[in-house]
Amino acid sequence: MCQPPPIVLSFAASDSSGGAGVQADILTLASMGCHPLSVITAITVQDTAGVDDVMPLDPEWVADQARAVLEDMPVHVFKIGMLGSVEIIAAIAEVISDYPDIPLVLDPVLASGRGDELASEDMVMAMRELLLPQATIITPNSMEARRLAQDDDDDEDEDEDEDDDDTPSLSRCAVRLLQMGCEYVLITGTHENTSQVVNNLYGTDGVIRTDAWQRLAGSYHGSGCTLASAIAAALANGLPVAEGVYEAQAYTWQSLKSGFRPGMGQYLPDRLFWARDETDAADGDKANDAARR
Repeated sequence: MCQPPPIVLSFAASDSSGGAGVQADILTLASMGCHPLSVITAITVQDTAGVDDVMPLDPEWVADQARAVLEDMPVHVFKIGMLGSVEIIAAIAEVISDYPDIPLVLDPVLASGRGDELASEDMVMAMRELLLPQATIITPNSMEARRLAQDDDDDEDEDEDEDDDDTPSLSRCAVRLLQMGCEYVLITGTHENTSQVVNNLYGTDGVIRTDAWQRLAGSYHGSGCTLASAIAAALANGLPVAEGVYEAQAYTWQSLKSGFRPGMGQYLPDRLFWARDETDAADGDKANDAARR
């Protein structure tokens, strides 16, 4: 019998377009040599352009899905994506609290790429109180980091570390998030007005690493899911956090660079880019463009 690959359990919503959610997690984890387990938190109505509707599952069903596989197989890493309701957040928090030695990668999905709201303020509060204290690393983009770290006194804060519009700096947001209990914070800079995408990994001693990546044209559906799942896969394969974060960024950037546009909305990352011949990929892009004309 062969040694089984590392096992990662993903809690996420189903995305029938295959671009984000649990489908993105499964593709990424398998591509990086892991066996993916999936717990569905919600069913969505969406395509490559955006999310039209969300139906959260019963929280007991979410918990039962997780406990069934956890009692059967050894899980190396948890990955959490879109959640659906406060009750689901509480159910997942209770499940993972029984496994404190398993690393947790939390991707705080608060909105779709189009801007569709996917998390209420009550859900944000529940994430802060129940999931962040259990997280090994959280992976917000800059907009998510500012919302998660929102402080009631921000409008009155005149600290020199604040921007002119009283918006907390990303470093300040990272400090606040770390104070909520997570071990590491990776804030991605896709939404910042910079020539390159700059991602910063923070720990209790400050910035651990800064990585800058070429900013690619277009927008991508599921890039955040891909990055968080790639980090989970790297940790499951035994890499330390700082090294795993870099390897996950490199994988994600390459999947975006090789991305394709199968529908009328955003591009999708090609999480199996390494399995395709470059010439075949180029020919496929030409065929897709011709078909849309």
